[in-house]
Amino acid sequence: DVSNPATPLLLGAVDTPDSAHDVTVVGDKAYVADDAGGLQVIDISDPTHLWITGAWVTQSLANGVAVVGDKAYIAEFGQVLQVIDVSDPAQPEDTGSVAIPGWPASVTVVGDKAYVAADVYGLQVIDVSDPTTPRIIGSVVTPGSALGISVVGDRAYLAVGDDGFQVIDVSEASDAQIVGSVATPYVAYGVAAAGDKVYVADGD
Repeated sequence: DVSNPATPLLLGAVDTPDSAHDVTVVGDKAYVADDAGGLQVIDISDPTHLWITGAWVTQSLANGVAVVGDKAYIAEFGQVLQVIDVSDPAQPEDTGSVAIPGWPASVTVVGDKAYVAADVYGLQVIDVSDPTTPRIIGSVVTPGSALGISVVGDRAYLAVGDDGFQVIDVSEASDAQIVGSVATPYVAYGVAAAGDKVYVADGD
């Protein structure tokens, strides 16, 4: 509970089968990328009593997750972006997948495009307008290892490990271009953009 930001309170928790790497929330469900545990769907309608309502065993380790509508997008360590139908959260179903170069670390979806931070292979842009046949339509290799991503408008912001973070113009997905960068003191793992500010999780 963060109603008072000065004194946040833990309301509830639930153990997942493996190691939870990423989470996103839609409505009264939380979707967790749970490493070897794949996708875990958690009912959060009562924050004091969380419970796992469904799961999907991914092809490899689940690193990142994004959910839009009734589709979940899983960035898997085994060089795959998996699309899962979660219209019935109790019984997720495979919809489609596409091979991704590198080791996908995180994913975000805006409109009909998925943006994947793919480690040493930088940014991969995937057309998901037909979720049964996602396809790569653009990419840009970044310095360092792309680990975290946030997209706002026609800009993608990537946390790229030892090389800080990169700003990429994705207005033309097939011709994505690096337009700016900032070195950070340590290792940039995650990034979030809000308005004209970008916030970077920078660890050692």
